[in-house]
Amino acid sequence: MTATIRIVRAGGGQSEFTVQVGEFTTLLDALEQIRGEQDEGLLYRHSCHHGSCGTCGVIANGKRVLSCVTRVSELAQPVELRPLTPYSVIGDLAIDPAPLYSKFPDDASILRPSEAQPDAIPPAEIPGFTRFENCIECGLCESVCPVLSAGGVTPSRPFMGPAALAAYSREIEKHPERADELLNEIDSPEGVWGCDRALQCSLVCPVEVYPAKQIAVLQRKIEARKAPEQEPRRH
Repeated sequence: MTATIRIVRAGGGQSEFTVQVGEFTTLLDALEQIRGEQDEGLLYRHSCHHGSCGTCGVIANGKRVLSCVTRVSELAQPVELRPLTPYSVIGDLAIDPAPLYSKFPDDASILRPSEAQPDAIPPAEIPGFTRFENCIECGLCESVCPVLSAGGVTPSRPFMGPAALAAYSREIEKHPERADELLNEIDSPEGVWGCDRALQCSLVCPVEVYPAKQIAVLQRKIEARKAPEQEPRRH
């Protein structure tokens, strides 16, 4: 079968392409086909092809998705693809994710102890396992956040964003000795109190990090540290 892929280019122009797809053809497969056969200058980001690296996020028919695990057959035609907002666009669907990483806590570790599995018995010589964090830093939660996206590239008001705050929550969980230091950094209108609790970040997360839940946990921890009569610093 054929499908029509409409790509919104930098500057507002559009290009339409017809591609051959099957039941399991992903958006990334379609983009690879377009670049290989019709437009070798098409720009987009990708790496792993199986939902682990977080680089291929796009807006497809208004929804934030990873193009490598989203099937074309699941989407209404024509499929309109846009780059993730509110990031700066390098070209076509390729965005600059640098602002996402810049807000993460300093010296945050990317590994954590692996959760015990009933059927996973490590060899005697291995005391335990570590694994990468669940968060794949795809930016989908940042893109769908109404606080960050309301003003386009320049947010409607300063806000660290759900991905960074979820990273703070994980760092405090792994290193409770840093709790005071890290909670002080996010106890502000730009930090946890900048969240409007729209919950869209948790709904769109492809790896179930649930940033909105993590932000709520941080807010409770900050409130617990305060004297009963002291009000939290909300926006």
